[in-house]
Amino acid sequence: ATPTQEYTTAMQSRLSAVLLSGHAKLTDLLIFATLIALLTLLAFITSTGFVVPYAAIQIHTSLSYLPLYALQSIGRVFAAYILSLLFSLGYAYVAYRVPFAASVMMLVIDVLQSVPLFAFLPAVVLGLIALFPGARIGVELAAVFLLFTSMAWNMVLGFYQSLTTIPKELNEAADIFRISRWRRFFVIELPAGIVGLVWNSIISVAGGWFFLISIESFELGDRDFRLPGLGSFLAYAAQAGNMQTLTAGVLTVIAVIVLTDFFVWGPLIAWSDRYKYGSGSSQRAPQSPVLSMLNRSSTVRRFRQKYLDGMVEKFLSLGDERNSQAAIPAAQLKTESSVPKSKDKKASIIALVFTILRIALIAGFVCAVGFASYHGLVLLAGVPKATWILLLKGAALTFGRVVLALTLSLLWAVPVGVAIGRNPVLGAKVQPLVQIAASVPATALFPFILVGLQTLVQSAAGAPPINIASIALMTLGTMWYVLFNVIAGAQSIPNELFEVQAIYSDRKRSSSWLVARWQGLVQAIRRWRTLILPGIFPYLVTGVVAAVGGAWNASIVSEYVMHRGEVLSTEGLGAIVAGAAASGDYMVLLAATVVMSGMVVLTNRIVWAPLYRMAEERYRLM
Repeated sequence: ATPTQEYTTAMQSRLSAVLLSGHAKLTDLLIFATLIALLTLLAFITSTGFVVPYAAIQIHTSLSYLPLYALQSIGRVFAAYILSLLFSLGYAYVAYRVPFAASVMMLVIDVLQSVPLFAFLPAVVLGLIALFPGARIGVELAAVFLLFTSMAWNMVLGFYQSLTTIPKELNEAADIFRISRWRRFFVIELPAGIVGLVWNSIISVAGGWFFLISIESFELGDRDFRLPGLGSFLAYAAQAGNMQTLTAGVLTVIAVIVLTDFFVWGPLIAWSDRYKYGSGSSQRAPQSPVLSMLNRSSTVRRFRQKYLDGMVEKFLSLGDERNSQAAIPAAQLKTESSVPKSKDKKASIIALVFTILRIALIAGFVCAVGFASYHGLVLLAGVPKATWILLLKGAALTFGRVVLALTLSLLWAVPVGVAIGRNPVLGAKVQPLVQIAASVPATALFPFILVGLQTLVQSAAGAPPINIASIALMTLGTMWYVLFNVIAGAQSIPNELFEVQAIYSDRKRSSSWLVARWQGLVQAIRRWRTLILPGIFPYLVTGVVAAVGGAWNASIVSEYVMHRGEVLSTEGLGAIVAGAAASGDYMVLLAATVVMSGMVVLTNRIVWAPLYRMAEERYRLM
């Protein structure tokens, strides 16, 4: 190596060591400053864009409008999902391939997923309306972007986790055969994340349906914003207390979900089974009538053989030309000493330029964040002390509800998710029902929950039913992240591991029924401790992280609800955020959002980040 190369390598090593190893406190400070800067920017856009007029659209509650509203909501959800999918693939891959930027990029995701939906909502809506004054396109784009914020973070975390847990042997084999980065992505890295990506897509789309009411119909200050769709239809029916119309809307959502499961998710789940590690028995593979019909079709088969296979191979070969030199056998390559020094010097200069650009980008990012966070702190300094005390008290109450909702979710979602993931027959029967339950907007179910709790809670404890109902709604917004990730984790465990475990556990059973039952219980506990829990652990951590962020966001729509034209709220940080957004008190909204986001980021850094490292280092498949 030349002196220039050695200097560049040493410089990169020192820079990486400074940023990634010994300065965790500075990193946390940078995260918090970035958070304040982002929220300040959102508040600034909100305050400057609020003067732009917008004419709200009339929402009809006649049942004849339901098909049209359903199509419009499906279009928004689909557009947001495609945007989320492309963003997740690109963002997670860059974070995986660039270790220097990975920690910063994933911390940005932590910050973004911790920002409540209502913090994005005013700035995004009013900013886009300002770009398209008097036109519906501004609110439509805002709705798609807000749906994107409710879908993307979970998919990014899931795909990144799949990339970081790729067996080392596969990467070593790709290096030995000198596979290009382009081909490696499509034949190794993307297939490694297919199972998790499909299940995280299901829960992300379900999350979009969960917030559909808040996105298609909301108030900012004294102004009413709405878009025609199932979300606004359900919102108006719930506010009016019209149970018949509300039931029809919920049944329409269920019909859309059933059709989506049959024609989209069912075939994708069955197709993704081929990308599991190992060579499990085909008898355990999930089945889909739609996929089976396509596989049996001679027309589809001829089209695939005549056109699609060749197009795919040409597509995969796009990056091979760049690696044509690398494909030459090592014996035919020139020795290192024969490489021209000018070429070596040119490579060293390019590496040095990239190092300087990295430093410049980081310095610019820190300066921009520092400037914006300074102005944000100036704004926050104007918040009264009594308001801060109220925010901290509300944060403590909401935190308790989040912990309770997460605990309830883990108690049932882990065993049920493993059962569904390891039993395709059961999964084929239960998975559509689970997807339906996950996709029905929980806020649309609030009137039914409230009616059910009204007599029970007041007669039993004398407490307002909104307290219990808010926990129920938060649980509904939390448990699906855990369940779907556990299902994906259970499906990704190779069947060979279960067969080996069964062979070594196949001991002679006692003739005594009681002793035999005890032996079976001991073997089941050992299987969970040594195989199932380690196998699903990376997916479980991803699901819990997404669930906690979802629970904090769900607190906004569960602690502050419109019912029969009346506001029902319970004490908590979510109610403060929703109330501030509805009343146009953006100073309180900024302060409450900072508190909520700070708590989520702090929890991620203290609890979930160490668990992520444990999942990457100790619980790889190979």
